[in-house]
Amino acid sequence: MVDQSEMFPPEGNSQHREVAQKHHRPLAVRMRPRNLSEVIGQEHLVGKGCLLPQLIQTDSFGSIMLYGPPGCGKTTIAEVIANETGSRFVRINAVLSNVAEMRDILRYARHKPEDRTILFIDEIHRFNKAQQDLLLPDVEEGNIRLIGATTHSPGHYINAPLLSRSHLFRLEPVSEEAVASILKRALEDDERGLGNRRVTASGEILKSIAGLSDGDLRRALNALETICLGTSMGGSITEAELAKYASERQIRYDANEDEHYDTISAFIKSIRGCDPDAALYWLAKMIVGGEDPRFIARRLIIQASEDVGLADSRGLQVATAAAQAVEYVGLPECQYALAHATVFLAMAPKSNRAGEAYFAAKKHLQENPLQSVPYHLRDAHTKTAKSMGYGVDYIYSHECLENISGQDYMPEPKTFYKPRTSGSESAMAERLKYLKQLKRNLQSEQKNKK
Repeated sequence: MVDQSEMFPPEGNSQHREVAQKHHRPLAVRMRPRNLSEVIGQEHLVGKGCLLPQLIQTDSFGSIMLYGPPGCGKTTIAEVIANETGSRFVRINAVLSNVAEMRDILRYARHKPEDRTILFIDEIHRFNKAQQDLLLPDVEEGNIRLIGATTHSPGHYINAPLLSRSHLFRLEPVSEEAVASILKRALEDDERGLGNRRVTASGEILKSIAGLSDGDLRRALNALETICLGTSMGGSITEAELAKYASERQIRYDANEDEHYDTISAFIKSIRGCDPDAALYWLAKMIVGGEDPRFIARRLIIQASEDVGLADSRGLQVATAAAQAVEYVGLPECQYALAHATVFLAMAPKSNRAGEAYFAAKKHLQENPLQSVPYHLRDAHTKTAKSMGYGVDYIYSHECLENISGQDYMPEPKTFYKPRTSGSESAMAERLKYLKQLKRNLQSEQKNKK
């Protein structure tokens, strides 16, 4: 039988429970800055002479959007703003909240304007258009001051009316130096940090932990806490303990959101810019982050024609073969094929003229009257077609020198393809020049015969 005194401890223990609960909160929560002066790593926003501190000091801000990667301090800055302005702070998460909860919050704010309610919505990009529109009237009237936090580009995910009524502040990943300084403070802080464990770490160790965090301060503090709790009281964090943690490290990569698009963009542009080292780095990031290798293979095929093109037509063959290898062998072995194609395309000469020529032709077709197919080029396989004059006067090109008959293949000839002098395309440029001259000569001869 369970002792009821254990289930319901006396009221005198409430202070003890409060201390215990505070102690067991994650280190990242305990070390969260309590005022603006403690915020580090975002000097471009909170430094001397910046707009945000001025708005907080005068309590004259409206709604705010905080945009930046995980762990850069968005929630911290929101809480600091509420603390320093003495405002009522209501925090919700867009993933967990619903319309009914928001209506209650907004109704209270309308009836208690003296409380100066700040509504902080974490992951506001998760709200759909209707949920965001629900906020507009109260934001417009000043019943609430909205602070939205998002890791996604606001222009893509936040409704334009809501965004236009808000100050947008972009936060950056926290620098290694700033992260290392906070880790040092956390190790030494007896009240909020890990100081009671008396664990030490060299500056290099702290910097290494900071480097593994990818600019995410919350992640760095959680890592320090994990490593520290695995170290004996009064001990020291060594390279060995750090190596154990690093072996289990997962990089930040969201395969369906901004990280996905930004990384593939960097990968493509690195290949286009003939930088195999950068291309391999972004390739590795995608693979380690869990990206679908078939997606990468498709992008390589596209790039083989878009950026390498006729400068080295082998690029398309290599990219297509890599895509087949991905399907045949899968991970992890297909990494060899992806690396093979990546380096080949990055090192290949580049030409985008084939693609440019096609889209120039497409643009011309959309903006000008449609040209009819000339009679001599039309299909003449039926008696009816022949009786209508289709195919008459067509000259079979294989019977002519260099396959040039002198005939035109458009009623109004246009030039779309303008080859570069890169790689194999330089030879094609010379051949095209020769063929065009041969055609002009033939047309001149035919004209003189008439």
